[in-house]
Amino acid sequence: MTDLLADAVAELYAADPDGFTERRQELITSAREAAEPAAAKQIAALRKPTRSAWVVNRLVREDPEVRARLDKMSIDLRAAAGSADGTRIRELTAARGRLVDELTRQALQVSDLPAPPAALREDVTGTLDAAIADPEVAANLGTLVRAAHYAGFGLDPMTPFPAGPPSPSARKTPTAPASPRTPKPSQPPTPAPAEAAAERDRRRQEKIQMAERAVAEADRAAKSADLAEQDLEDTVRRLEAELADARQRLAEARRLSYRAESRQRRANAELGRLRE
Repeated sequence: MTDLLADAVAELYAADPDGFTERRQELITSAREAAEPAAAKQIAALRKPTRSAWVVNRLVREDPEVRARLDKMSIDLRAAAGSADGTRIRELTAARGRLVDELTRQALQVSDLPAPPAALREDVTGTLDAAIADPEVAANLGTLVRAAHYAGFGLDPMTPFPAGPPSPSARKTPTAPASPRTPKPSQPPTPAPAEAAAERDRRRQEKIQMAERAVAEADRAAKSADLAEQDLEDTVRRLEAELADARQRLAEARRLSYRAESRQRRANAELGRLRE
């Protein structure tokens, strides 16, 4: 990453997104004037962030400790999940919620948004939570283009953690064998535990597949929206360039017209003097 590109990234993703497109074009022009066509091309490829993504980006850039705190929470949760320590997992789950709430308030304060829309607050909270569960989201903190919401499993905040072991009173005690009885033909046999577990697994897999399809469809829609946004931005840049060129040609035409009118007035004055 060249210095020009690094500086452009730092500036564009920290500044208010309302001025992103205009400032990006200025930086592209500066890179071209500095004979850095590769950097100009890379700067042109930078995508404008949504406001909620910008809020998270600005938080991370203003407070370098945010990354470390999110990373530590992710490491602690994964370690607890691997050890199947239900008590530790429940403690960390509560701590995770407190951390995300604290960072959400800090992000909104840093971005001077004391009373943000509910949807924006939810996007900021969801993105910070996703950064704990999803390494890809965590890696993109500071240059996020849109809000993220974790839709996987494992560290998903909606996935229930294992409860503690059953109490001794809940355990079944062996009983004396009952005398044999003739089974009633009209009463269906009770499903075996293995069959019930298999049915639960089947239903869980169906839910997982449905969720994965929904995520894939949402990703496709987001990519289509991104491409449409890029196309519109390219169209705007092209039209702005054409407008600037047209204005330049109009100014030149006006100068030529003014000179022609001046020559005509001088010629008319000379003709008047000759006729006298």
